[in-house]
Amino acid sequence: MLTKPLPPTHRTASGFVIIDVLMAILLFSLGILGLVGLQTAMTRNQVDAKVRADASYLASELIAQIWANTSQLSSYTTSGCATLNLCKEWQDKVASTLPSGTGSVSATASTGDVTVTITWTNPGGEQHKYITQTTVTAAGS
Repeated sequence: MLTKPLPPTHRTASGFVIIDVLMAILLFSLGILGLVGLQTAMTRNQVDAKVRADASYLASELIAQIWANTSQLSSYTTSGCATLNLCKEWQDKVASTLPSGTGSVSATASTGDVTVTITWTNPGGEQHKYITQTTVTAAGS
């Protein structure tokens, strides 16, 4: 008696689809977390750049005021800012524009050297400083 051989049985691979789906979800989640981290870093750097640009603008604004008022050059000092209205307004503007911002100025009437220093503290606690120096002379000097 001849028996007909049985057809070969194939073992089915069950469960691989679930593993593939879980791996895809894991990779997608890691990609999303990377994008969120990149967005956070980009926002932080953008805010930092804006504050630095504001500090530069404020220093240039004070120097322009000093150029327009060279006759009172010796009054532009940190201690003299309380009596000089333009300087006091500038210090108030620095305080309101920059986070924990303070501005100071040092001017020497004999040489015309002016140093403007602006400091501020970011919300994370990191302190920054912007310093610019120039020489201001009256017209015809």
